[in-house]
Parts: sequence; structure tokens; C-alpha cells
Amino acid sequence: KKKKKDQLLFKNICFKIDEEVAKLLELKAHLGGDDGKHQFVLKTAKGTRDYNPKQMAIREKVFNTIVSCFKRHGAETIDTPVFELKETLTGKYGEDSKLIYDLKDQGGELLSLRYDLTVPFARYLAMNKITNIKRYHIAKVYRRDNPAMTRGRYREFYQCDFDIAGQYDAMIPDAECLKIVHEILSELDLGDFRIKVNDRRILDGMFAVCGVPDNMFRTICSTVDKLDKLPWEAVKNEMVNEKGLSEEAADQIGVYVGMQGGMDLAERLLQDQKMCQSTQACAGLTDIKLLFSYLQLFQVTDKVVFDLSLARGLDYYTGIIYEAILTQAGVAPVAPETSNEAPTEECVTVGSVAGGGRYDGLVGMFDPKGRKVPCVGVSIGIERIFSIMEQKAEASTEKIRTTEVQVMVAAAQKNLLEERLRLITELWNAGIKAELMYKKSPKLLSQLQHCEESGIPLVAILGEQELKNGVVKLRNVATRDEVDISRADLIAEIKKRTSA
Repeated sequence: KKKKKDQLLFKNICFKIDEEVAKLLELKAHLGGDDGKHQFVLKTAKGTRDYNPKQMAIREKVFNTIVSCFKRHGAETIDTPVFELKETLTGKYGEDSKLIYDLKDQGGELLSLRYDLTVPFARYLAMNKITNIKRYHIAKVYRRDNPAMTRGRYREFYQCDFDIAGQYDAMIPDAECLKIVHEILSELDLGDFRIKVNDRRILDGMFAVCGVPDNMFRTICSTVDKLDKLPWEAVKNEMVNEKGLSEEAADQIGVYVGMQGGMDLAERLLQDQKMCQSTQACAGLTDIKLLFSYLQLFQVTDKVVFDLSLARGLDYYTGIIYEAILTQAGVAPVAPETSNEAPTEECVTVGSVAGGGRYDGLVGMFDPKGRKVPCVGVSIGIERIFSIMEQKAEASTEKIRTTEVQVMVAAAQKNLLEERLRLITELWNAGIKAELMYKKSPKLLSQLQHCEESGIPLVAILGEQELKNGVVKLRNVATRDEVDISRADLIAEIKKRTSA
């Protein structure tokens, strides 16, 4: 009896197991499972994006323009690790330090992803005891920001930096940095732009004469830096109600940050009774006058404005600071000359497209003996520029080429794969960009259609008759004109036609 009872119990257990397995299989079928494989969520991480070939073609064109300008001005390039010791980055970015990406402790080193390319550059100079260099660096940086990707703000993005390190006479390197911004933005043809200029010494002097306590300079500077995004009333409210500044001091700051002009404004402020009380403000204003005299010689003063509202919140700036914004309609409208109000967020779709300044004390922070290396530099906002270029490309009917192929090696008849391979090898060995279809006997029409779709300008057509005569039929894809070229002259002819 006990044996029968155990057998019955076993059968019941097996039945229940089979029943549960069937339910699981049914659920799996309902969820679309495939052999137990994990179903991935296919998306990029927040604040990042993929780039398709068309977007990359636009991107490479922008990079080439920027690198060409940097090289024209005599810069050499370096590279640094994507992560740094956490202590290297700590305390260099003011209130933005909260946006640094910290990494998990791996064997005792506390590391963080680089926030910009400037602090790693300063560390590189101090570590290698370099006192003079003109360098550019193009690489990705990381910020744990709240991304606004429609406006070109990401958590992972490229920076394009140009910096001049070394002891030189005042404002000559600074003026060249502004000239570089002017050249790049003009060549990229993004629309009208303006380069705002100020000086940290002028800001600090202004804060002092307006009654801001010394220990509040940096935090009030970070608030003033928001004037490009917020109206004056909102900025004043943050100063008074959130940061504890007196309303009287805030109102005095409000008078100054509404001022814009050129060399004339610097001269006027040098006569201002309040500003005259600050030695560092006077030094900054004197340098602004000198800067504008050099900018006149560089022929860029039509785009540069001395703007006392410009603050740039990073802690390491010590002197001249600047920022370029687009002023074309619908991109970044400019506040009226007499107004203290910044453009509204609804109007601004991109924001600043370049910025930088002088940071004479940063290298000394890393040097064991505190030796300073004066530095000035500029960073081009490549992601924001790319957002505009992409929008322009979508609105344009012009076709964007995603390859640089100059000639397609095609066949007019079947079974000519070996001859096509021989010819394309000759072209590759001669440095010509060429391709062929990966079929033994493709149709001539499909080969020609591929050229039209891809923007390939020339087709080198092989046929039985051409092979007997020792020629290649060279076809212009746009005009459809064809001419027989001897095999010996083909490479020279292709290079002549594609040299532009």
C-alpha cells in the first residue's frame, strides 16, 4: 500500500511540474522569448547619441575646418587619458564640480572622467615641466548634466581646444585666440555671430565696489553667469534670496552688468568713480583697451563686444574671458544694448558656440614648487555647432556624400571579376579611392545606379572589347559622357579629373 501511495504521489508531483513548465513555455511564447535569450532594451544611454554616416560626414567636415585653423596658427597636438585622479579635477570648476563623473574605486585609485580638456592640459604641463607650448586637443569629455540634446547639450561630447602657454607680452596671445574663433565661425558659415569679452579682474573689482563680501565672489560670479539664460530679475532673486547677498549690492551689480560696448566703454569705466576704487578692475580695463587695439589690427572688432554681464563660472579663470554666440534669428537672439534681460529660453535653441579665457594660476596648482605657467585658450562648442549644421543639412536639397570614392570599377559583361580586381588593385596602389560591387557578374545598370546614389563621380567600365583594345571606358556619372582611355593613361586621367 505504501509503495502504491508513493507512486501516486510521484505521479501527482510530475503532473504538477509538467503543468508549471507548460505555463512557463506559454508565458515565454507570449513574451516573444527566443531560446531563453535576454531581451535587450535597444537605446543609447541618457545624454548620448549614435551618429549615422550622413551625420558623420558633416561632423568630419566641421572637424577638418577647425583643425585646419588650429594648424594655420602654428599649433601642435597632444592627447591625455579619458580619466584623471579625482583630486586632479576637484575644486577646479566651482559649482559645476557636482557634474563630474566619479568612477568606482579600482585598486586604491580614486578616478573621475575628465570634465574638460583644460585641467588635464595644466596637469600635463606641470608633470612634464613644460613652460611654452601652443597646442590643440580634440577629445571627448563627460558631464553628469541634465542633457538638453535638442540644444546640443550632452553627457558625453567632444571639445576642441586651442591653448597658448608661456610668458608673453599682454594680450597678444589673447587676441589671437579671438581671431581663431572669428576665423572658424566665419568659415563654417553658421550665420551672424558675436564674441562677448570681459575680464575676471573687472568682475571681481566690480563685486568689491558693489559690496559683495570676498568669500562670495565665486558664487555670485556663477549666478551672474546665468544671465545668458535667465532675465535679470531671476538672477537677482538667486543672489538675494538663495545666496544671501544684500539687495543694495545686487542692484549696484545690475547697473554694471547691463553695460556693453567696445574700447570706448573700457575708457569710460576707467573714469567711473566706483570702478576707480579697484586696482584689479583698472588693470583689467587697461588690458581690455589693449586687446581691442590688437583686434582692430586683426580686423575682427566688428564681431567683438565688451560685455560686463559675461562671467563664465569656472573657478580657474584669472583674466580675460570670452564667449561666442550666434545672433541669427531663431538661434540665439541678442538682448538689446540697453536691456539687462537675457534672451528667453524658448528663443534660444543652441546657446554659446565657443568660449575661453586666461588661467594663469592653474598650472601652479599642480607644480610641486607652485611655479606658474601663464595660459590662455579657447574651446569650440563642436556639439552645438554640429546641431546647427545638421539642421541646415536637413533643410537643404544638397546631397551629402558619406564616402570619398572617386571611381567605381564596373563591368559591362559577365565573368569579368578577375579583370575588375586587377584594375582596382592598380587604382588602390596609385592612391585612388575606388570600389567595386561584391558580385561576380553584377548588372551594369545596378553599378551605375549605385554611383548616382552614392555621388561617385566616375565609372571605369571594362568589357571584352575594351580588354582587347587595351583601354578602359571612363564615364562621367553626372553628364553620362564616356571616353576610351588607354590603360597606361587611366590613373593620370582619373587624378586630373578628381584633383579639385
